[in-house]
Amino acid sequence: MDGDWRADLDAWLEPFMAGFGHKAQRSMCPAYIAGLIGPGDRKSIQPIAARTGEVPYDRLHHFVSAGVWDSAPLEAALWDHADRLVGGPRSWLIVDDTALPKKGAHSVGVAPQYASSLGKNANCQTMVSLTLAAHEVPVMVGLRLFLPDSWIADPTRMTRARIPEEYQTARSKPEIAIAEIDRLRAAGIRFGCVLADAGYGLSASFRQALSARGLYWAVGIPRHQKVYPHDIQLIFPESTRGRPRIRHVPDQPSVKAEAALETATWRRMSWRRGTKTGLAARFAAVRIRIADGPPQRIGRLGAQHMPGEEAWLVGERRSTGERKYYLSNLPADTPLKDLARAIKARWVCEQAHQQLKEELGLDHFEGRSWIGLHRHALLGMMAYAFLQSCRLKAAGRKKNHHGSTASAQSASDPSGHS
Repeated sequence: MDGDWRADLDAWLEPFMAGFGHKAQRSMCPAYIAGLIGPGDRKSIQPIAARTGEVPYDRLHHFVSAGVWDSAPLEAALWDHADRLVGGPRSWLIVDDTALPKKGAHSVGVAPQYASSLGKNANCQTMVSLTLAAHEVPVMVGLRLFLPDSWIADPTRMTRARIPEEYQTARSKPEIAIAEIDRLRAAGIRFGCVLADAGYGLSASFRQALSARGLYWAVGIPRHQKVYPHDIQLIFPESTRGRPRIRHVPDQPSVKAEAALETATWRRMSWRRGTKTGLAARFAAVRIRIADGPPQRIGRLGAQHMPGEEAWLVGERRSTGERKYYLSNLPADTPLKDLARAIKARWVCEQAHQQLKEELGLDHFEGRSWIGLHRHALLGMMAYAFLQSCRLKAAGRKKNHHGSTASAQSASDPSGHS
């Protein structure tokens, strides 16, 4: 980034400044975001104040952790910018979560819990994230803290961390994600398909909530997820004794996802170019009915889930021998190549998480309160959106100068469904 970036940042932040009622706050917001973007390994409040020299530490700390200002206008401005930058009917909304490792037990929401980004249990905070993306360009639009049971069971602890009452009830990560999706949709954010990994995709209620909202989705699932053939029929079983059956049952049993793809045709597909060559794997897809309907006793099989929504079951065989499985409610005429592109488009949210941590200090916040953590996260997302704007502008200048298409971040249209 060139030496004029601070002037560019101040100009870019103008639409956000209307959210602050005091002149002092309008000066501290740019100072904090400039501190997140600027040099330095540590992006917590004290080092930022020491490096920038614009605002004393105590005032900057008060601004983030205790100042009286509403984050809603800043969120609205961020969403408007993200939508103009990468929103549209062929964009992705990617649901995931990211872990912020912590020492001690006082930071809001911290607890020993599974951290998907670390692949193990760790003492950390977990934030549910939502990323809007198109052309392999991600813009983070939502970060909401997940509260483990140990926090929900301790009202005194929640009060001490200043957790708002509306968030002091148990909510799963999929439930948090749906609530955030509703907020984005109400704000007019445009996207064509929701993507999520198996941590969310295994939740029938999550998938069903997306479908109930008329949204397309493509999600990971565990290999043991049960499915039925798409042409499953519901019949009245014959009863040789006792009362006649009053409920329909499937004429075939459900099977595990991996078994449903055993006889499928697998094809090698490339979904984008890597640094040296195209990234490729073998994929197969079949139409199925998801076994996530109401549970019902079915003869000797006992309680079984009835057939639910018709969908695509997709399998992926990687060159390492690893196998992955996915469900999607994209239309029945969606080509396999487009299913593969949808599934693999999720990777850009991991890129965004990494850059928010390594470049902008998402996991450096040292305060203990709910409001402080979420303000730090919001200001970090604003900083990231600014950087993405600068990168796209630079890529546009390069395109115009060379008459070519592409920077690495905007090389291809990731969707392919209409």
